[in-house]
Amino acid sequence: MWEILDTGMSSAERNMAIDAELLAAAKVPTMHFYEWERDSATFGHFIKPEGLLNVERAGELGLDLAKRPTGGGVVFHMWDMAFSVVVPACSPLFSKNTLDNYALINNLVLKAARSFLGEGMGLIPEDIPSIDGCCQNFCMAKPTKYDLVMDGKKIAGASQRQTKGGFLHQGTIALIMPEIDYLEAVLKEGTRVKEAMQTFTYPLLGKTASRKELLDAKLTLKQLLMEYATTKA
Repeated sequence: MWEILDTGMSSAERNMAIDAELLAAAKVPTMHFYEWERDSATFGHFIKPEGLLNVERAGELGLDLAKRPTGGGVVFHMWDMAFSVVVPACSPLFSKNTLDNYALINNLVLKAARSFLGEGMGLIPEDIPSIDGCCQNFCMAKPTKYDLVMDGKKIAGASQRQTKGGFLHQGTIALIMPEIDYLEAVLKEGTRVKEAMQTFTYPLLGKTASRKELLDAKLTLKQLLMEYATTKA
């Protein structure tokens, strides 16, 4: 039995805190949906954002930064749909093998994305080399094993944390292309992250979309993820 939780709109820090609380109290498989009060970005537990971002400029632009309870790199949340899944260790869905857990959830995302967009996508079997050393610290700049891709470009990625009590999977699904001007403003100079994000991102809605199109897409994807989690997982 799955529990579906939608906590609505909160700050980036609060959204991440709720995910951490869900992992600590995990009893049943739970799918968590949430939104962002303002433009946001999250970063993996071991990442230092000041080494990757122009933090001062990001602050001037109102970017809400928060550390995730999982690993992985920087994820911008203006152009995506974010969600999380918690699976307790007592569940038959749980595996001690982290890659098995990635495959479990990403296959749900694959089914939902195929229903949304059509065939032609799949889970990548191995990592793609980084364009430069900095790119490995940005989720949408480097496809990695079991990410959902289309024509070698990344539709969805994720990060995980496993404890004795279960695992937390935090996912991102690209909806529109990252804005070049925004990336130029907030990324550190001297890297190829902007180029990599433009090269490796495959957004479900194309380059741009209206606010209504974004909201409709998120609602449809939520419904599809819930359907596949609760009836076809």
